[in-house]
Amino acid sequence: MEFSKMNDMLKTRLKGTRYRHSIGVCETAVKMAARFGVDVEKARIAGLLHDCAREFPLENMRQEAELRHITYTEIERKMPILLHAYIGAWLCKERYGVDDKEIINAVYRHTTGGAGMTALDKIIYLADMIEPNREYPGVEQLREIVEKESLNEAVLAGFDRSISFIVRKRRMIHPDTVLARNEILLRG
Repeated sequence: MEFSKMNDMLKTRLKGTRYRHSIGVCETAVKMAARFGVDVEKARIAGLLHDCAREFPLENMRQEAELRHITYTEIERKMPILLHAYIGAWLCKERYGVDDKEIINAVYRHTTGGAGMTALDKIIYLADMIEPNREYPGVEQLREIVEKESLNEAVLAGFDRSISFIVRKRRMIHPDTVLARNEILLRG
């Protein structure tokens, strides 16, 4: 499917603010991909579609996952918002005709990260955190790190910010986030 058709379809399925966020992630991912030497078109598609499953209400996430035979853990059961990444990866294939495994994996990992993250995975993870519509304490500092540091240093900063936020909220930290962070620290 052509990008313009994906974009038109997504625009009809997401709320206005969520669609603007998706465009922001798309544009940010394209810039980051160019900077870090990653396929710009893959970043463009993954950035656009990363939240495609947010069309479903939170209370329906488990049901949508089960319809697609997506397995999930007790953590996702307690925090069903995490399921949107897994469902979104499925929708990339099912609805948007994406068959590129790198794009699908980047959508799958954009919320928690995971072991063996590719550069594209890292870009989508970060673009989701720093796109221009995001406003939270520390986002400008994270944007500066992305501009100046290596991709791994930027992702570490993103993981650290995410983990600190989760700890302050006294919520569970997904094991995939811990695995991804530790892997970068071990392998550099």
